[in-house]
Amino acid sequence: MAAFDLPDLPYAHDALASGGMSKETLEYHHDIHHKAYATNGAKALEGSGHEGKSLEDIVKATYQKGAVAQSGLFNNASQMWNHNQFWTMMTPKSGPMPPELEKRLKDAFGSVDKFKEEFAAAGAGQFGSGWCWLVKDGDSLKVTKTENGVNPLCFGQTALLGCDVWEHSYYIDFRNKRPAYLSNFLENLVNWENVAERLG
Repeated sequence: MAAFDLPDLPYAHDALASGGMSKETLEYHHDIHHKAYATNGAKALEGSGHEGKSLEDIVKATYQKGAVAQSGLFNNASQMWNHNQFWTMMTPKSGPMPPELEKRLKDAFGSVDKFKEEFAAAGAGQFGSGWCWLVKDGDSLKVTKTENGVNPLCFGQTALLGCDVWEHSYYIDFRNKRPAYLSNFLENLVNWENVAERLG
């Protein structure tokens, strides 16, 4: 798969509806917004010197530390990568957290509930558009937040869990209630098996 090939959703558009994310949201979010990053990213890639590279390598090569305005190629590549991860970080059948992940979260944050509080606070506190993340940074687990499309790849971190807090991700279902969206994401949508696999 080329860097800007749009992947299919790993489930039907209505599969997350029982968990609070509607078919309409997925139709807009994946089929319009994610597709736009793929289309615009492919155009920005032409003549950039980054043709043939993986999406991860494009993100890392085009990130400008401290830049107020990132390049069009970075913005589309990073958002492409973010969304590719986001869909797999959710599941129609959110089950119990694997014991090894639960232990690591307790060791890092004191309790699973404390982790969820920090994660939700990071997402709610991100001014404007962006993402909140659970990352592996060296041997440590941390909660972070990033503006716009910036992601953990830019800082040499491993993304374990990410939540999109751009308005298009929640406005259809939650209107302006970003904290309620984040709480619902953590309680009803997260694919904890996927998070544990990323932890290694």
